[in-house]
Amino acid sequence: MTTIKTLLLSSLVVALLPSAGVYAAPPDDTLVVGFSADASTFDPAQISSRDNSNIARHMFRTLYEGLPDGDTVPDLAVSYVVSDDGLDYTYTLAEGLTCEDGEPLTAEDVAYSFNRAADPANKFTGSTPGYIFSSVDFQSAEAVSELEAKISIGRKNPIAFSLLADVLIHCKDSYEALSIEEAVVAPVASGDYRLVTWDRGSQIVLEKFRGDAAFDNLVFRIIPEASTRTAELIAGNVDIITNVGPDQIDAVDSSGNAVVQKVEGTRRIYVGFNLREDFAEASEGGAAIQKTDVRKALQYAIDVPAICSQLLNFDCVRADGLVNPPNDNQSLEPYPFDPDMAEELLDAAGYPRGEDGVRFEINLQGPRGRYLNDAAVIQAIGQYLNDIGVSTTVELMEFASVYVPLIREKNAGPLFFLGTGGNLSSPLNDMTDLSTVEAGTNYTSWANPEWFDGWAEIAETTTPEEQRPIIDRMLEVFYNDPPWLMLYFQPDFYGVSNRINWEARRDERVYLWGATLASQ
Repeated sequence: MTTIKTLLLSSLVVALLPSAGVYAAPPDDTLVVGFSADASTFDPAQISSRDNSNIARHMFRTLYEGLPDGDTVPDLAVSYVVSDDGLDYTYTLAEGLTCEDGEPLTAEDVAYSFNRAADPANKFTGSTPGYIFSSVDFQSAEAVSELEAKISIGRKNPIAFSLLADVLIHCKDSYEALSIEEAVVAPVASGDYRLVTWDRGSQIVLEKFRGDAAFDNLVFRIIPEASTRTAELIAGNVDIITNVGPDQIDAVDSSGNAVVQKVEGTRRIYVGFNLREDFAEASEGGAAIQKTDVRKALQYAIDVPAICSQLLNFDCVRADGLVNPPNDNQSLEPYPFDPDMAEELLDAAGYPRGEDGVRFEINLQGPRGRYLNDAAVIQAIGQYLNDIGVSTTVELMEFASVYVPLIREKNAGPLFFLGTGGNLSSPLNDMTDLSTVEAGTNYTSWANPEWFDGWAEIAETTTPEEQRPIIDRMLEVFYNDPPWLMLYFQPDFYGVSNRINWEARRDERVYLWGATLASQ
């Protein structure tokens, strides 16, 4: 077998030299962030990735703001009430709100933001319609007065409030004047920053036009190569970088110019099984993974702790599902690394090795540069599968313009590598990736009724204690009929310049309005 250490060395041997490019140290009124992936859209209803959302959130406000600990505080709204049946949420807005172009921001604009995202004619597939709305069965939104907006949902959900708090609000008149295509590239801000330029694949520049944030300009540079991000940080050309390469942590910490903030992240990293019928018909591998026994067999093939320690520079306990500990099902044990068991189960499932040693062929797709050392991890997974006779072709893609559309349209696979954001406030936050079979974040098209029927039971509960046995039962279904090849919860390594004061969050939300110069 090609060892993981060999993959690590071949992918990470780099020279960390200061950048000789055209960039220079930013002025005092400007904060520069190095991201690994570009944005794909600035239409609020189409945003689906965290990097994209992190930029857009500086331009758009929400009704309430989520905090790192899972709590929420008022943003555009000052208060809210919930109807007795739990299906209507009425928010009261602050007075005097406006959008970038001076248009007053009222309850009518809030209702418009929700209804526009839900309009089937727009065919939006971002997180708002695909994840939030499917989780609560969004019905409608209306302005009941100038400052009161009512959001109606069709299914009670104990975390509906925190989900609705993530919808990006935008002004009706401004967006009715934009085509769908124009809204992608010409956002009209409801927050304190507005878009100045978007040079695709290069950088995105925002400028403050109101508010009291310390920096007048935010520059998001797109730097896919981890070693280049690190070099730019050490050279003083960038203030914050995400996804510091594990092999580069010591270089940053010893540079005297920056340090690495190490955060125990909540993002679930997994390989998805695309269970759509057309994938099953298109290849032998696509057909094989339709079988639960095959998907369980592949769990045993991957040495996840070795991937964590050798490729990501941290020790991990393998995930046993889609919920972050300690909110997971405590009775479940992660699948161990046992390639002999994997081979035995594949034999029993009707996929013995052929004369050439191959059981079946399959494609594994994934991004390059979006997640921590993702290319090396994906290649290692492909090698582990090859070792048990599953001939795996690895296809690495640019994230924003190539991979995101595949994922959004559920066309990645048959195997696809992905990370989805997690939450510590409730197991239900993590579980709502699979709120319905049709949910935009059910990228695998998994349809096990034992899981999906559980949501109706949860809706009838009133306390976390009542929910817990239902949750544990559902997580056991997920474990025994896995739509994911379960991997790990990604640690987050942020490089932060000594020039600024800024603290990384566990939930990957890179919010900059609280950042300041260290000299202030």
